[in-house]
Amino acid sequence: MNDALLDIPCVTIDGQQKTLSDFGAKALLVVNTASQCGFTSQYKGLEALWKRYREQGLVVIGFPCDQFGHQEPGDEAQIAAFCERNFGVSFPMFAKIRVNGSDAHPLFMELKKRAPGLLGSKAIKWNFTKFLVTDNGRSVSRFSSRTSPDALTAHIEAYL
Repeated sequence: MNDALLDIPCVTIDGQQKTLSDFGAKALLVVNTASQCGFTSQYKGLEALWKRYREQGLVVIGFPCDQFGHQEPGDEAQIAAFCERNFGVSFPMFAKIRVNGSDAHPLFMELKKRAPGLLGSKAIKWNFTKFLVTDNGRSVSRFSSRTSPDALTAHIEAYL
């Protein structure tokens, strides 16, 4: 039985309605992304994780966000083209969302509630905050923007 977290409706970057449960993954790595950020090069590492572990049940999912320094100014088509052209991104990407504030996407509201940041902070501090969702949504771990994707290998392998 899936956790309600996995059933929160989301819209893909090309306009399709999906939930995280649609991916049938053993582990999901959910990341708020941006194309003009100092951490944008992490797309390369996220794509490497996706290619390395997708056959074993990992799904990497990107959610573009423009809340931090206006670092994701483009529309969905521009974001998708940028990610594919510059980093070969083939993992699922979703429509641009807000991750903080009263109008934050319900998925990120729930992720922040389940895995608060440093000193219990609920707010996401910057782009490329990562949430590792496992055990059918019952376990959520949070990693800061400064945590490189390759530093997550041991955590991911523990669930695959």
